[in-house]
Amino acid sequence: MQTRLRRVKVVSTLLTIDDLKRQARRRVPKMFFDYADSGSWTEATYRANEEDFAKIKLRQRVLVDMTNRSLESTMIGEKVSMPIALAPTGLTGMQHADGEILAAQAAEEFGVPFTLSTMSICSIEDVAAATKKPFWFQLYVMRDRDFVASLIDRAKDAGCSALVLTLDLQILGQRHKDLRNGLSTPPKFTPKHVWQVATRPRWLVGMMGTRRRTFRNIACHAKGVTDLSSLAVWTAEQFDPRLSWKDVAWIKERWGGKLILKGILDPDDARMAAEAGADAIVVSNHGGRQLDGAPSSISVLPRVVEAVGDRVEVHFDGGIRSGQDVLKALCLGAKGTFIGRPFLYGLGAGGKDGVKLTLDILRKELDTTLALCGKRDITEVGKSLLYD
Repeated sequence: MQTRLRRVKVVSTLLTIDDLKRQARRRVPKMFFDYADSGSWTEATYRANEEDFAKIKLRQRVLVDMTNRSLESTMIGEKVSMPIALAPTGLTGMQHADGEILAAQAAEEFGVPFTLSTMSICSIEDVAAATKKPFWFQLYVMRDRDFVASLIDRAKDAGCSALVLTLDLQILGQRHKDLRNGLSTPPKFTPKHVWQVATRPRWLVGMMGTRRRTFRNIACHAKGVTDLSSLAVWTAEQFDPRLSWKDVAWIKERWGGKLILKGILDPDDARMAAEAGADAIVVSNHGGRQLDGAPSSISVLPRVVEAVGDRVEVHFDGGIRSGQDVLKALCLGAKGTFIGRPFLYGLGAGGKDGVKLTLDILRKELDTTLALCGKRDITEVGKSLLYD
């Protein structure tokens, strides 16, 4: 009882996504926190993803009816309690033991989609066994097409309701923090790594209590993928740099369900995605983790929306740190938004309760901002809520 009271007291002091980030930094070993919180090369694009939101100004309206507000919407035809989905993130289960399962359960209870990464610690089957609502599965394309086909079939068997095909990771971006930290899964037993783990006792106890400590979606197919160097070798051998629109057509046919293409930044690519028959595209620069020097996701969103019109549903990913950011993306034409780092901060800070707190923080901020902008229905927002 006292432990529960302490947890409630701690949670009550975490009011923003930045609060969750600070708490996660204290609880998660440095190598895994940095993995979630870093970008590639100089991290300029990673920073721009956040900073460019501040340049967008909202119009405050007064003396309007603010009662009976609703954040309910749809994403690819699925009803959502608010237009936010949990993005696919690798190594989620190293932020907190059984992290993908806990995040999926939190999303299910909150009424928003959860997307499982190919590079997850918990497998497709692990998450399916622990949830009741269909989740989305994110696919990376490998040279071994039999392996890709098996992933698609496993996602089908698990009842996943959408396939999210990531387009911007044909080769791995240069992420200096991971290299300097000697990132590994499970952690190496060098003095540096032992110290990182030993000074995070909550994390350590949780990891000792689970058998899920490696890449369970690929472990039986790519033996020896346990640390950054072996993953880099496997990536060089298996991630297919020849990925093309022909492959998208093959995947769409093999999958046979709703297909979301993630990693679109250019209007020309957006038009091609619409022609390929995607149900949705995600405007994303991979969280600033791939091409450093690329524009922020929010800065290119309007041009992508203009390029495709109503031919394909546009979602947004990159830099969201508040409910206000969500509203700004929706005003610029996104039908839905993805959050990665915010829910990882929540997971690292407090497990399943931390993810639910992340979603609750965003919901409250989104609802309050919607009201102060003079709107009651999230599906009615647009550029009229923004200053030119």
